[in-house]
Amino acid sequence: MARVWVDLTNPAHVVVLRPLVELLETGGHEVTLTARPLSHTTELLDDWGHPYTAIGQHGGASRVGKALAAGSRTAQVFAFARGTRFDYGLAHGSTDLPPVARVLRFPNTTMFDYEWARLQHELNCRLATRVLVPDAIPAQRLAPYGVRPPKLVRYPGLKEEYYLADFEPDESVLGELGLDRERVITVVRTAPSYALYLGGSENELLPRVLRRLLDDGAQVVVLARTDEQRRALRELDSSLVVPERAVDGRSLAALADLVVSAGGTMIREAAVLGTPVWSIFEGRLGAVDEQLVAEGRVRFLRDPGELVVAKAPTVRERRGRRDPADLLRLAVPSL
Repeated sequence: MARVWVDLTNPAHVVVLRPLVELLETGGHEVTLTARPLSHTTELLDDWGHPYTAIGQHGGASRVGKALAAGSRTAQVFAFARGTRFDYGLAHGSTDLPPVARVLRFPNTTMFDYEWARLQHELNCRLATRVLVPDAIPAQRLAPYGVRPPKLVRYPGLKEEYYLADFEPDESVLGELGLDRERVITVVRTAPSYALYLGGSENELLPRVLRRLLDDGAQVVVLARTDEQRRALRELDSSLVVPERAVDGRSLAALADLVVSAGGTMIREAAVLGTPVWSIFEGRLGAVDEQLVAEGRVRFLRDPGELVVAKAPTVRERRGRRDPADLLRLAVPSL
């Protein structure tokens, strides 16, 4: 049986890779998790209950701070991995695992579903053994990163269709947050202000969106990413529901009447689950989002007046369900 290393560097990676980790372990493989303590990453791991090693720290939104933190973490990750004979590495956007795997000479797969994080992909696509992306992303968009078939592998559908395959929403999250199921429930996800491809910017549309939702009598849950964002939101309006720690965001997305998000993962989760969703993402539009817009599952918001603040149908039309085992076979073919 193989020893597999999985590196998790933001909260989305935990939910994306968890089914693959569990399948590997069910198959008898030994999986070691490392995590960057950014946003709610380690909280989600604690809720899961899987052992992990936290390595590194958040470098902030600036290019200099991010570069210093990244360099420091890569060195720490190398020291961690050097003492273990890993057979394979797997990550979804980690910029630390591919260079360390290359130096220590074991194969690794890097996954992603947003093609315009240029600095990340310039490094990862060249150092990874295998690059796995959704088939919505045209191969020609990835050629500048030095990756082509057979190294480049494209999987059918969206990653959310795999990790949400067996998912059914847990209504207890509504009680935990004090929400009334009979009233309109809205969920808002803030921007990842630490993301380099967004230049560390906050979204100027967000306060106006929140005011529109509150004025229309909606219950508004705001899933913030940092303590600074949480403080600012509470100062903006005390009636906003701003959880202190990680909550079941997938259930919230499934049970909400509408979702407004500045982050890509919640946009795609809501779209796959059939919840009305508006995007206020400020980065360059990726191929996955282009596809969801073309399908009418995602709308881009330019003016809060465009929002339809009303109860959504109880029965939603999901985009699809796919077997995570199929994704695992593409991600780690040698196992």
